[in-house]
Amino acid sequence: MNAKSIKFLMNIYPPYLGAGIRVQRISADYREAVVTMKLHWYNRNYVGTHFGGSLGAMVDPFFMLMLINVLGEEYIVWDQEAAIKFIRPGQGRVEARFHLNQEQIDEIIAQTQSGAVFRPEYSVDIVDEEGKIVAQAKKREYIRKKMNKKS
Repeated sequence: MNAKSIKFLMNIYPPYLGAGIRVQRISADYREAVVTMKLHWYNRNYVGTHFGGSLGAMVDPFFMLMLINVLGEEYIVWDQEAAIKFIRPGQGRVEARFHLNQEQIDEIIAQTQSGAVFRPEYSVDIVDEEGKIVAQAKKREYIRKKMNKKS
């Protein structure tokens, strides 16, 4: 599926729609994505700031989706672990920018060539409109090259 289609589907996905999460951009090569969320009455917590669960949801699937599309059908990719550290209250519009570089892709290919499992960790900052960090998320992915059954 192309990046435009995935962006469209993510933007009408009920959990994202309900939380006010918007996918602004997914690059055609799947190496970059930008996700935003505005503060609304329906996604704020008891003290009037962004609900932590919504901040976690906005970063949840992107490294996995990007890697699946960059690596192709020869690889199995799963989200395996997630952690989020809340730094400051999120107010207004927040943004997360996801990046995968060629060195990361090359490392995955090298580490999985024999069929071994590779579990890299990726980080993404969620920042407010002033560029201040609201939260830092870490995602660990499970990646394995599919091996021919005969080998």
